[in-house]
Amino acid sequence: MKFNFCSLSSGSSGNCYYIGNEFHGFLIDAGISAGSVKKFLKRMNISMQSIMGILITHNHSDHIKGLEVLTRKNHIPVFTTFNVWNSILSNAVITSDCRRDIKLKERFHLAGFDIEAFPVCHDAPETVGFHISYGSKIMTVVTDLGHICETTASYIIRSNILVIESNYDENMLMTGKYPYFLKQRIHSDHGHLGNNQTSDYLAEIFSDKLSHICLAHLSRNNNTPDLAMESLKNTFSKRNISLAGHQTITVLNRSTPTEMITIDC
Repeated sequence: MKFNFCSLSSGSSGNCYYIGNEFHGFLIDAGISAGSVKKFLKRMNISMQSIMGILITHNHSDHIKGLEVLTRKNHIPVFTTFNVWNSILSNAVITSDCRRDIKLKERFHLAGFDIEAFPVCHDAPETVGFHISYGSKIMTVVTDLGHICETTASYIIRSNILVIESNYDENMLMTGKYPYFLKQRIHSDHGHLGNNQTSDYLAEIFSDKLSHICLAHLSRNNNTPDLAMESLKNTFSKRNISLAGHQTITVLNRSTPTEMITIDC
């Protein structure tokens, strides 16, 4: 059994992730154009016909930009909560035959995977993360949140594979050109996680069980891949945490696919 993961795009301009096994898969978010989704999947020899669904975290445009076209052209079912649906449908036309309601903290089954949505703290009508199990492996995806609450932490701590936001470098954000209100919004408990927040948290919960860390949703204007990685490595060094070749850390590309991560279950 193979647990496959690839980021098609991860950042403030668009987010879309692929998760699959040897037979089928699904997407988390569709914040890039439908054409880009199809092109990137084809590059990895994945057909649209093998995509069994799309999971949506929340209604911000960098997570649903391509959703309407994807559903209209490919009739892919879309899974999210009632509150997220209400917020999406005010701006997008998704036919009823493609809509699937899910409930928070209630497991459902898709493409051979067991999936559970859970609430995270972000400034949308509702935002969720996803906890995904296949065979002996567990992945948690949390890409937009201002802080890690007890509920979110309870899912993260069980993970072998973690996709977690590292949105901004604190110095770049505070000294940059964004207006004050936007800086405060990003930095708030319902905004985004910065490099230092993410690094400190990962150092606190780090264990050998956590084999893959993927730093996600980097800001184009307030972060760089080097700064995100440097923050994590410096924090681990200060805490005397050694990777010892057992863990893989990846900074997900903002606008192009990363290499497929494949794990035996």
